[in-house]
Amino acid sequence: MSGYRQTYDQWRADPQAFWAQAAREISWIKAPERIFDPEAGVYGRWFPDARVNACYNAVDRHVEAGLGDLPAIYYDSPVTATKRTITYGALLDETAALAAVLQDLGVVAGDRVLIYMPMIPEAVVAMLACARIGAIHSVVFGGFAAKELATRIDDAEPKVILTASCGIEPGRIVEYKPLLDLAIGLSKAKTQSVVVFQRPQIAARINPERDHDWKTLVEAAKAAGKRAPCADLAATDPLYILYTSGTTGVPKGVVRDIGGYIVALKWTMSAIYDVKPGEAYWSASDIGWVVGHSYIVYAPLLHGCTTVLYEGKPIGTPDAGAFWRVIEEYKVRAFFTAPTAFRAVRKEDPQAALLAKYDISSMHTLFLAGERADPDTVEWAEKVLGVPVVDHWWQTETGWAIAANPVGLGLLPIKPGSPTVPMPGYAVEIVDEACHPVPVGQMGSIVVKLPLPPGCLPTLYRQDERMRESYLKEFPGYYKTADAGTIDADGYLTILGRTDDIINVAGHRLSTGGMEEVVASHPDVAECAVLGIKDDIKGEQPCGFIVLKAGVTRPAAEIEREVVKLVRDKIGPVAAFKVALVVARLPKTRSGKILRGTMKKIADHDSWATPATIEDPKVLDEIKEALEARAV
Repeated sequence: MSGYRQTYDQWRADPQAFWAQAAREISWIKAPERIFDPEAGVYGRWFPDARVNACYNAVDRHVEAGLGDLPAIYYDSPVTATKRTITYGALLDETAALAAVLQDLGVVAGDRVLIYMPMIPEAVVAMLACARIGAIHSVVFGGFAAKELATRIDDAEPKVILTASCGIEPGRIVEYKPLLDLAIGLSKAKTQSVVVFQRPQIAARINPERDHDWKTLVEAAKAAGKRAPCADLAATDPLYILYTSGTTGVPKGVVRDIGGYIVALKWTMSAIYDVKPGEAYWSASDIGWVVGHSYIVYAPLLHGCTTVLYEGKPIGTPDAGAFWRVIEEYKVRAFFTAPTAFRAVRKEDPQAALLAKYDISSMHTLFLAGERADPDTVEWAEKVLGVPVVDHWWQTETGWAIAANPVGLGLLPIKPGSPTVPMPGYAVEIVDEACHPVPVGQMGSIVVKLPLPPGCLPTLYRQDERMRESYLKEFPGYYKTADAGTIDADGYLTILGRTDDIINVAGHRLSTGGMEEVVASHPDVAECAVLGIKDDIKGEQPCGFIVLKAGVTRPAAEIEREVVKLVRDKIGPVAAFKVALVVARLPKTRSGKILRGTMKKIADHDSWATPATIEDPKVLDEIKEALEARAV
């Protein structure tokens, strides 16, 4: 642990000196003289006197360094059979032109611009164009339901909305404009202008009083020689607002400031991901989620890498070899995806037979995040890929990893099921309800001692008091992660689930994450979810939902009995694990998170609504039918 320990100790000894050193990797308009102001904001602010521009650091400075011909984006869209390579020079030209268009539409620094787009290069250009002129962008996942989109429009009050005519899903086209028009109609905040990128698959209807054609405006700006320069912005100015996926009612808009964010992300690319400028880096996520913001757009471009923008799925576009094809084609060095994606690949191709068709020798590490990486999936991936599989843990609120295995500082021994160790900037502790430290290895609430490091949220958009209530009040002096877990004698963290996933069975506090780990170890199980459901006697009892691997033909009832026995053998009768249900699939968000909360409401016969973030609403009906069939 020498490389990591030396770096972490260096941060602990002098946090301000540590981040001042990291800040030297950034091109500042005015370099910071003060590194941290503990009196500013909700819990302090990083680089309070500095001036900077995120777009300049992500694009312009590479072109100025003579790297204009280096690929910035590899766009790969199996759903439209389209591929494009966009150089840093071309990205600069498109970004500066769109930024000029936004200025012509009256957008100035501090205005909000909402981006409602699919995974196409224009979405990246839209984000960078906002960053270029100091507009605060808020990306909402394309295809998001109109009612929830309206709440975000009301909260952000965007002057302009940038959208596309449609998104492409396997087997269907999702029209965005009707959803957006309905959302604008539902919202109280009235947007002045909508700019529509027309995709060839379908044309959106244009409202001549409000809407504009993207290509027409951008081409006119180019013809007139209009290119917006990079604005001189405070490092503490907001770069973007990102609404948390669990938001209901008044949304929680996570604010990301410019200076702290780009300093932290630039540091992670070498220290955590061990990639070099000029190499290809691929995060198989979506913009609209924090992984997309941080590791599809900003971090790779800040580092001078080529980022892969993938409009497709891990399976079905066309098969479970899609990941391997992309890695081979673009010589991807580091690959980052969600555990659920690998579970889907494994379910379709348990022996990884499709992998033999491709040369993925360029890839040195697989990184997993987004939800807990069960040991079985980690071990399978390591076996078939022959590279380290690094689980790391972070949140929308933090913007980058709280805990990771820092490959660039020297790979630490991997403990499947653990995201390894806290990163510099994060003083992580495990505490009980009274905020007292718990013994090593004992489960408790995971908290981070304030201040949070650069890159984490300074506040919620226009909601400082809600920021305090949601994250800082319950454990004074700490940030509440709302995750439960343990730290072992080696300092390794294990995340056992959200604190509301800790169930109370006849007075015993049990982790559903721990049970899932056991269930997933069954050789026929591709993925699973365990949740606590109401029980009149015990308070709660665990219920397991199981998806089988492709090709498993044994009776479901037989496998269910084996899984129940496995949990009782490994955890003991105290778990009271008696119900396991084989289902065809689990309900998930578009980012791959299992909708455990909604599943619990269905099982408890409580009222429930289809979450706006769900990938396929039909799965919830399948879960309901499975529960009713077993009278659960």
